[in-house]
Amino acid sequence: MKATLLFLVMAVLLGTAAFTLRQEEDYDYPFQNPSLSFEARVNDLVSRLTLEEKVAQMLNAAPAIERLGIPSYDWWNEVLHGVARTPYKVTVYPQAIGMAATFDTTSLYHMADFSALEGRAIYNKAIEEGKSGQRYVGLTYWTPNINIFRDPRWGRGQETYGEDPFLTAMLGRAFVRGLQGEDPKYMKAAACAKHYAVHSGPEPERHVFNATASNYDLWDTYLPAFEELVVNAKVAGVMCAYNAFRGQPCCGSDILMNDILRNQWQFTGYVTSDCWAIDDFFKNHKTHPDAASASADAVMHGTDIDCGTDAYKSLVQAVKEGKITERQIDLSVKRLFTIRFKLGMFDPVAMVKYAQTPASVLESAPHKAHALKMAQQSMVLLKNEKNTLPLRKNLKKIAVIGPNADNPIAVLGNYNGTPSEIVTALQGIRNKVGSNTEVVYERASTFTKDTLLAYTDISKQLTFNGKPGVQAEYFNNKELQGQPVAVRQEPGISHNWQEGETVIGSMKAYNFSARYTTDFTATSNGSITLEVEGDDGYRLLVDGKEQLNAWTRNRWGARSYKLPTQQNKTYRLVLEYYQGEGKASVHLRAGNFARTDFKALANRVKDADAIVYVGGISPQLEGEEMKVDEPGFAGGDRTTILLPKVQTDLMKALKATGKPVVFVMMTGSAIAIPWEAENVPAIVNAWYAGQSAGTAIADVLFGDYNPAGRLPVTFYKSDQDLPPFGDYTMEGRTYKYFKGQPLYGFGHGLSYTTFTYDQLKIPTSGKVNSPVTVSVRVTNSGKMDGEEVVQLYTSRQAAGFKTPIRALKGFQRIALKKGESKVVTFTLRPQDLTVIDESGNARHVPGTILFSVGGSQPDASTKKIKKTVEGVIALN
Repeated sequence: MKATLLFLVMAVLLGTAAFTLRQEEDYDYPFQNPSLSFEARVNDLVSRLTLEEKVAQMLNAAPAIERLGIPSYDWWNEVLHGVARTPYKVTVYPQAIGMAATFDTTSLYHMADFSALEGRAIYNKAIEEGKSGQRYVGLTYWTPNINIFRDPRWGRGQETYGEDPFLTAMLGRAFVRGLQGEDPKYMKAAACAKHYAVHSGPEPERHVFNATASNYDLWDTYLPAFEELVVNAKVAGVMCAYNAFRGQPCCGSDILMNDILRNQWQFTGYVTSDCWAIDDFFKNHKTHPDAASASADAVMHGTDIDCGTDAYKSLVQAVKEGKITERQIDLSVKRLFTIRFKLGMFDPVAMVKYAQTPASVLESAPHKAHALKMAQQSMVLLKNEKNTLPLRKNLKKIAVIGPNADNPIAVLGNYNGTPSEIVTALQGIRNKVGSNTEVVYERASTFTKDTLLAYTDISKQLTFNGKPGVQAEYFNNKELQGQPVAVRQEPGISHNWQEGETVIGSMKAYNFSARYTTDFTATSNGSITLEVEGDDGYRLLVDGKEQLNAWTRNRWGARSYKLPTQQNKTYRLVLEYYQGEGKASVHLRAGNFARTDFKALANRVKDADAIVYVGGISPQLEGEEMKVDEPGFAGGDRTTILLPKVQTDLMKALKATGKPVVFVMMTGSAIAIPWEAENVPAIVNAWYAGQSAGTAIADVLFGDYNPAGRLPVTFYKSDQDLPPFGDYTMEGRTYKYFKGQPLYGFGHGLSYTTFTYDQLKIPTSGKVNSPVTVSVRVTNSGKMDGEEVVQLYTSRQAAGFKTPIRALKGFQRIALKKGESKVVTFTLRPQDLTVIDESGNARHVPGTILFSVGGSQPDASTKKIKKTVEGVIALN
């Protein structure tokens, strides 16, 4: 009677959902009882599974266990800079490299917190709609990417927090804490540190590459961020990389997985392979003879999930053949269910506060405001000669030119979601100046070519079976096989889908194909160019003859065919398309190519009061394992870091007008811009700044926001500054070891105001293996309110040890009104003052350390006012 009364009281307090709770003796199994510990519940659950059921749970798409009431679950989800690839509209923040440029751990924490809330809302919504168990609606996010951006040619560097281990560690820690939440029992979401551990290109070789790095570089560069997230931030998961390390695949590495991760760091969370990485063991690295041997070895090295393939299904055979014990399988399955229990997936909604997150948080006002704030914070003012910026808002005419000026794809980066509204640079400028200023726009060129396709609307010339438009057939496989799941008439061919979004009926936008058939009737003699753009593969047939074939992975790839035409003649067009993983898109456009005359264009805009050129590169060119047929790009990576020549040529023509030219550069990586740095008066690096990119750009250009972003990577002068891409030695790489003169150094960024530093306080001596406190006064000595990123670097020489030129060991972003001063204090941990020996051990050694504190590195090679103060401490 007392137990029943207690339950009724709990039900009233917790709400109707609490009625799913029952007295302990009423549970069918102990694992269903929320009053027991997670460990006890997991042990009970796993003890009830067959070997086949256990193995099936080790695939990313874990099936339901209906006899025990365990629902299906797909571990695969992404939240790099907002929830990604979901079929729902979400808030999209700046790409990770742009968020790193904020140098603001608090902003990153809030971004992760907001993204986790949106992820919870999506998870809850998916359950309500009967979509739980599908990909990209779960709560296990394979983020953050904390690889070190050691070489600017790497296309996936945009997903990282830059080249510095300390910055990466601090930002990554803030992200993990924001995403996983502060609840003592339940996680809001589960973060995953990737790609463990020595992984940063080249992309085309990632499935076969064997990375080698000295113990010094391993522990000085490649491991610190992972150690911080595993040991201190308590990240829930780790993803092991595709490539091999010292001859062993990373997911089967004695050093990385067993020795360091599980033994030294005592990591008890789960490990997932990168997707298809287990297949690489026996298909590409050739280190194992078959799937069973590869799978057993990966599990014995602590890899709990096989993503993307079904290699782990062979674990049943491996156990029977004695390659691995069922007890080792149990360990992995327990780790996996522990995560699901900690996420509250098996407890009543009323017990898990995050499970009550409403759909109204999606794109909520605070989230959108924070996306704008982070976009503003990410803007880096590289150059501002003669106070070209900020521009006046009452200008009569502004010319906005360039391939990124009105490009919504670029601002979203990669691994992104889809927001309800995207503001491009062009739209942001138009919104800012209003109707009193004439804004003229010309794309002018592609990223690499001065020839553009002038599009023509051919929709009225397309028919099928006498009806306007196109017949679309959709297949639930990538091979156009069998009967289509749906056939319908569409007005044209123009689609963008997020992976997991519904294409038609119950068919999702991955692992599907489509055939579009239409009759095109020409209205004149001559020719018309048909352009197809698709992601992943496509082919175009005209009157039964294949004219375009891109039936291989071809993300965001466009191809064209020039069709000779006769007036009133009809041509049968068939476009076949398939999509595997990732975003899906297919477009058929028509028009005629024309070369842009840059001098004529410059003559057309010479009466403008200012010219804003928006160029750079785009995730259409750099990214993950892409096929890109453009000069300077290969496989998602770059073969040169120089800005494409066509853009420099165009800016030369624009500069010849004599009007002020502002270069707004979008990029996910460092670009060499030697001519622009010398000749263009104002340069803003805008990254891929998310849904509010255009608003943030306009705010900076017109002075409504005073920029304070800093470069999280070194901008080199030329390709000659770079060691070979495949060499993982850090000698000559990043600001820590590069002995040359960069174009713009790590930590560089200008402001519309000035700051002065004084009253540096550093103890003259200290004890090794003890913390050190450093403080400095910072004053806004200029004429505008603004923000400053205060950076602390250490530099030392220790006999018998290799040391970097300097190393970032502290940073704070502060806001100061004009004339205001603030004392900034840093407390360096003992590990921040160690040196790394040849064996990779962190050593506390006596000696002298130089501290430099300022708004940049102490030897910044720019024309900004030098504002660094220095002091020395002797450790005994």
